[in-house]
Amino acid sequence: MTTNVAVIYYSSTGNVHKLAETAAAAAEKAGAEVRLRRIAETAPADAIAYNPAWGEHLEATSHVATATLDDLEWADAILFGTPVRFGLPAAQLKGFLDTAGGLWYQGKLINKVVSSFTSSNTTHGGQESTLLSLNNVFTHWGSIIVPPGYADPVQFAESNGNPYGASSVSGGTGTTPPTDDNLAAVEFQARRAHEIATALKKGLAAA
Repeated sequence: MTTNVAVIYYSSTGNVHKLAETAAAAAEKAGAEVRLRRIAETAPADAIAYNPAWGEHLEATSHVATATLDDLEWADAILFGTPVRFGLPAAQLKGFLDTAGGLWYQGKLINKVVSSFTSSNTTHGGQESTLLSLNNVFTHWGSIIVPPGYADPVQFAESNGNPYGASSVSGGTGTTPPTDDNLAAVEFQARRAHEIATALKKGLAAA
């Protein structure tokens, strides 16, 4: 029985993209069927032009397929990635989540295993509040929230320590890449989400 894992993310300058790529690779290595999907860019051109790294990243990742509602319905487990925006998820991701009302109404998001990860400019820049606010959406969906917790030693690494989801600090320009510990943390998070989704899928099939 194959478990379907969708890694759906929004990234402006590349840090969340790197976390998402790493999560997708870890889930695939664990045996999952994986879809890596980016959220479509909706920011105005003048905002993107203000930060050259933003435009460069947008062009460099144009080959990554754009997320659709079909990806949500297809997946047994979904990992969502977003940068922090004033302590909240990016509007681009929130806008996508807001289009899932039809799936919610049909009950098609119930029992999906969900988990999320993020990146902020500063160490205390709203990482936890961003992840916790996403959990509000997942609660309404009736999904199964699977955080990394402190279930692996990597969570105690100096640059990690967030039990709500893997996080990195991108610096003032948004170009400081995730650390090796950050990447190891999101790998663990992806494996854990896959493991729980697989067990849940088998259990529900047996029932």
